[in-house]
Parts: sequence; C-alpha cells; structure tokens
Amino acid sequence: MAGPRTIPGTPESVLAALASVLSGSAGAFVPVPDDPALLDRVLAAARPDEPLERECAVVLPTSGSTGEPKAVLLTAQALRASAAATHARLGGPGQWLLAMPSYFIGGLQVLTRSLLAGTAPIVVDGNFSEAARWMTGDRRYTAIVPTQLRRLLATSVGALRSFDAVLVGAAAAPPGLLADARAAGVRVVTTYGMTETGGGCVYDGVPLDGVTAEVVDGRIVLGGRTLFSGYRLRPELTAQVLVDGRFLTQDCGRLEDGRLEVLGRLDDVVISGGVNVALPAVRDRVLAHPSVTDAAVLGLPDPEWGTRVVAYIVGPVALDDLRDFVAAELPRTWAPREVVVLEVLPMLASGKVDRQALLG
Repeated sequence: MAGPRTIPGTPESVLAALASVLSGSAGAFVPVPDDPALLDRVLAAARPDEPLERECAVVLPTSGSTGEPKAVLLTAQALRASAAATHARLGGPGQWLLAMPSYFIGGLQVLTRSLLAGTAPIVVDGNFSEAARWMTGDRRYTAIVPTQLRRLLATSVGALRSFDAVLVGAAAAPPGLLADARAAGVRVVTTYGMTETGGGCVYDGVPLDGVTAEVVDGRIVLGGRTLFSGYRLRPELTAQVLVDGRFLTQDCGRLEDGRLEVLGRLDDVVISGGVNVALPAVRDRVLAHPSVTDAAVLGLPDPEWGTRVVAYIVGPVALDDLRDFVAAELPRTWAPREVVVLEVLPMLASGKVDRQALLG
C-alpha cells in the first residue's frame, strides 16, 4: 500500500481531495500548510514516504498545542458520520463559511459538510463580514474558535447574527464570552472533540447521534463511528488510547443528566503548595477581570511551591490586584503567583494557545 499523497493545505486543494476520497476515486492524502516550520512538523508526523498501515481517507496532524503533533488516521466513514451527525443536530444541511485553516480538523470538516450537503463553501479572506455577505444558503453555518468569537463580537456582530449556528470549539470558551455572544443574539453552539473524534462530537454538552460519552475515573471516554482508526505508525500509542472501540481522551469531566461537562485536561490540575489547583477554573476567573481581554494559565516547576501558577494575560493588571480578584471567587491558594503581561497570546494555526511558546 502506498503512502498518503501530500497536497497543499489550501481550501481549494483540500476540497478537491476530499471529493476524490469520499467518492473512492483516489487514495488518502495529507494536507500540508505553507508555513515551513509547521510543514516540517506535519511531514515528520505523517510520514508520506512510508506505506499506509491501514485504509484511511485523510492523515491529519493534531494541533500540537502541548507537544509534537501526532498524525491521525481518519476514514471516509468517520468523516461522513461526523458531517451527517452535525447536520442532524443543527437542523439540516446548509451552506458553510470557512473561517479556519483547512489543514486542521475544524476547517477540514467544514469542507466535508459542504461537500455532503451539496453547497459551495465561502472562504474568509481577511474580512469575516464581507465573506458572510456572499452566503446564499437557506441555512447558514460557520465554525470558529473562542479567540475569533471574542474579536468578531467587537467588529462583526451583525455578521455573526446572520448564521443559524456558530460552532465554537478547538478550545474551552469562557462562560462570560458565551453569555455575551448569546446576549448579542448570536446562536453559538459549543463543541467538544478533537482530531481523533473527527472534530466536535459533543454539542452543548450533548453527544451527537451515534456518539457515546462516558466518564471513567474522572476521564472522558468517547465512542462511535466518528472515531479515528489509529495514529500513523505509532501502534503502541494507539493501543494505549483506543481500547475496545473507545477513545480514552486526556480530558477530565463529569456527566450529569446525560450532559457532559469538560473540566480540562488531566494535566490541567496541578499541585501547588500541596493544594490541587484546577487551571481552567483559574483561567475563567482571570478572564472575568474587566481589564483582561485574553489569558492563559499554566503551572511551572517551582522549588518552593512544587508548581507555580502563572497567568499570561493581555491587559494592564498588577499581580496583587489579580490575586485578590481570583480569591474573591476561588480559594486564595489557587490565585496566580506570577503574572506575565503580553500584547497578544501566541496562537497555533488551529486557534489554540501555543503553550510551548509561552513556556519559552
């Protein structure tokens, strides 16, 4: 079996390649970005020079937000199942606006849904509002990340209101941001999933049709037809996380009345001074500060505390002020012990915060 063919990661190229693999007229492909640094990481993970170990439609790297990306093997069946379940949940097929890179799962699935709906996707080329004006479908959808939502609420709220659903995923959206969007009349739908699940597979806490969600010992376990079939040339890693047709995620959560609440990554709970600190909760509280427009919270090794909680923020806030603000809602022992003020948070092309860049 030959290796996957590489194609440019442009919307036009990915759309054409998807059409060929979904119809069965061509073999698997790897969409590659034009960024040289990112390209090297993609090729190292996807190994197009090596024969494919199993049938698949797309070899797609993960975002690599917490380390080196892995290459995920997705079948045509998984892509179709994800697109069909999405349209069923949203109320039917429609036209999609592509506002994310098409070489990551979020953008690629926008194109997959467009193909299966028989509609022409509109690609954002710099101006979201201008692109939205070209939409002609009876039902209109888009998918964005929380950072995009925050910026578009300030610049393009009218365009956002024109969509029947605005999917928000790739990273956890702060509750305050979602509340602001809904108050502005934007029909936001939060999505949870990853490349391994064919993109978002839990919408507003409820699994899509055909998707199962469990919490085992605090860990989120997902199943269903949208799942990947393995990591490219990494059978040991595949065997660790793909067990009996279920995917053992690296996220912790809880289920209540059939609704899944994602609490963060398993490694997002750190021990600082002997106290367990939930970093996502600290981040949400930091983002609620009126002078903070964006934030990330990480745990760094510390000789005194074991792990030091550090807030990377966009906005002029002093450490003592931020600690008092966090401690007003959360245990004071959770409050950041260091604040790093940035002009902008470093972001990956997938829309996630680049943790490795923050760590230096």
